[in-house]
Amino acid sequence: MHDWSALKERIRGWGQELGFAAVGFAGIDLGDAEKGLLDWLAAGCHGSMHYMARHGAKRARPAELVPGTRCVITCRMDYLTEACRPTSAEFAEISRYALGRDYHKLLRNRLQKLADRIADDIGEFGYRVFTDSAPVMEVELAQNAGLGWRGKHTLLLSQTGSWFFLGELFVDLPLPSDTPIEAHCGTCSACIDICPTQAIIAPWRLDARRCISYLTIEHTDSIPEELRPLIGNRIYGCDDCQIVCPWNRFATPTREADFLPRNRLDQATLVELFAWSETEFNDRLVGSPIRRIGHERWLRNIAVALGNAAPDETAKSALAGRLDHPSALVREHVGWALRRHQPGASPVT
Repeated sequence: MHDWSALKERIRGWGQELGFAAVGFAGIDLGDAEKGLLDWLAAGCHGSMHYMARHGAKRARPAELVPGTRCVITCRMDYLTEACRPTSAEFAEISRYALGRDYHKLLRNRLQKLADRIADDIGEFGYRVFTDSAPVMEVELAQNAGLGWRGKHTLLLSQTGSWFFLGELFVDLPLPSDTPIEAHCGTCSACIDICPTQAIIAPWRLDARRCISYLTIEHTDSIPEELRPLIGNRIYGCDDCQIVCPWNRFATPTREADFLPRNRLDQATLVELFAWSETEFNDRLVGSPIRRIGHERWLRNIAVALGNAAPDETAKSALAGRLDHPSALVREHVGWALRRHQPGASPVT
């Protein structure tokens, strides 16, 4: 007979030895999360992320997603680096999580090592590893596991901030659950107020269709014209709601070298990135999460950012060089950007 409480603490220690900043344990009852998810989907807030609706309520039912699951082990890995935010609109702004190597493989490997360590200790057991690879309500599970609370921007937040990745082990072990912690957002609305596109339509409610991260990463079609000026120089994701959060003043820098910026992505100009050929894009971004959007959307996003930059002959010349691009999507956004620089056009913000 196993001492499950003792095993739980051993697992927590093994996780920290593997580089996880925190390890928590949650039961499989997600309470009202299912209703909240279905209401959000019914409102269309997921935009074109049809995979979210496809799995429906299964996201809120761990034991249906992985039959036999009795506990979810949630692990947190910090990714904050010393990268500086661009201070000029001529430089590209990329979400900090994407400056280094893709976290999926690293996190998955560490979770697998944790599962192997458990098996070494107790023998074979049932489990499945998740790192954004299936319909998992990871914030809800992490909250139930005591790793933090859901911030008003909908991300998991702790007293050491929100610059971290989450990964899960669904296990068939009856490990005791940890206790959720109290939320500490109070009356603060900084994340809501700062959002450039007002995508946080209410506390704890995000309309992805307006979110810059969705528009530049998940959205495969034309970016709505009314939102383009609000995107600024953000070409892949947006961190504004995290940057402004008071709790992130206490964030812990990562210890993982793989998360450090690569290819000077934290200090590259829009013009130099716009000049990358498809071959350069694919070669330079091997192992990067950015690569999955493809060269076409990369150019689409940078064209919008160049259209938001101050009038500059170098930028206009770069845009003009893509006017005959084979992609209609790229040509449309390039044309819009060039019109923004014409005399009498709407002010560039």
